[in-house]
Amino acid sequence: MKVVILCPEPPYPLNGGGALRTASIVNYFARFAEVDLILFSSSGQPAQLPPGLVRSMKVIPLPAHSHSALARWRRNAFRAACGVPPLVDRLSGHDAEVREALRGRRYDFGIVEHSWCAPYLPLLAEVCDRTLLDMHNIESVLHQRAAAVSGPLVAAGHRRFATAMRRLEAEFAPRYSFVATTSQRDAESIRGIAPGAKVIVYPNALPAAPLPVVAVDENLAVFSGNFEYHPNIDAVDFLTREIWPEVRRRHPSLRLRLVGRGAEFIQHLIAADSSIEVTGPVENALAEIAHAQIVLAPLRIGSGTRLKILEAWQAGRPVIATPLAAEGLQTTVPANILLAESAQAFTDGMDRLRSDADLRSTLARQGRQTLEDNYTWQVAWRSLDALFQHHAHE
Repeated sequence: MKVVILCPEPPYPLNGGGALRTASIVNYFARFAEVDLILFSSSGQPAQLPPGLVRSMKVIPLPAHSHSALARWRRNAFRAACGVPPLVDRLSGHDAEVREALRGRRYDFGIVEHSWCAPYLPLLAEVCDRTLLDMHNIESVLHQRAAAVSGPLVAAGHRRFATAMRRLEAEFAPRYSFVATTSQRDAESIRGIAPGAKVIVYPNALPAAPLPVVAVDENLAVFSGNFEYHPNIDAVDFLTREIWPEVRRRHPSLRLRLVGRGAEFIQHLIAADSSIEVTGPVENALAEIAHAQIVLAPLRIGSGTRLKILEAWQAGRPVIATPLAAEGLQTTVPANILLAESAQAFTDGMDRLRSDADLRSTLARQGRQTLEDNYTWQVAWRSLDALFQHHAHE
């Protein structure tokens, strides 16, 4: 069996939700198929993959651009004016390179990661018997939600992006042989947008790992994520403006650690608060999370399912999250998670967790069990077996 996978970001290192999901797809196929990878790369460099994972890798360099907040604002303002969603423009226009990577080859399956790359379908369809669009998020839904919590000018931009992405999703999803979503909730969303799409649910998952053995800091709370990503920036804004000041008033010894890359995009939200630190990129996010007494997931924007909650469960730590952050996951309150809709509810939930060691232990234990039962790569792969391995043996 031969498979080609088109990726807008490297699957390794396993850093961030997008990389983890793509890596799970690559590793799934690598067990029984020859895999060729076509990779868009901002650095122009190949991904550092485990030896022998893929047969070949074609790197398509992306033009350099500034990552400063001002440059990003200007780009998104121009995109909004043109009605072109973020990243769709950056990843388009490389038909010649993609066609060259596919030249002379034939595949059983062609996989496209992220809906930003969906328009490359015609090129893959020429050389692939079947195609799959892996929708890490429903981007139109994500932009709708961003508009609901943004100021008037930014909200107008997100509404433009939502409309444009909805058109793209409606046009391309039915043209793929299959569309994969992270949850049943997202599957229902895309069926509503593109009624002709053949949708399967492939959950976000993590590679199996033992429970970290680290000392827990009883005065540490953690929020992990890629802080270059707008939903995480908004979550830090919500956390530091509306939640953390009251939490600190009630619990003066508690500290907050923001774990992940992109410190420059959230530094202005932290100001001079000595109780908050940002780690930047870390080698072992699981160990950083495991050090905390409590893990926070205060997201107000998003689609798909949040791997930050899966990572907290894998680390064996109790989680408090907004309902949106936990959307699509198998959650049971208060068995494996606490949910808090508002800043006040978040603060009250922190009080409960700080004062109740038994509750923290229950959430940690049940969360870890939920992960092992539902969200490891080996478990998630079962949802693909019927679809792909049947074809492999035809």
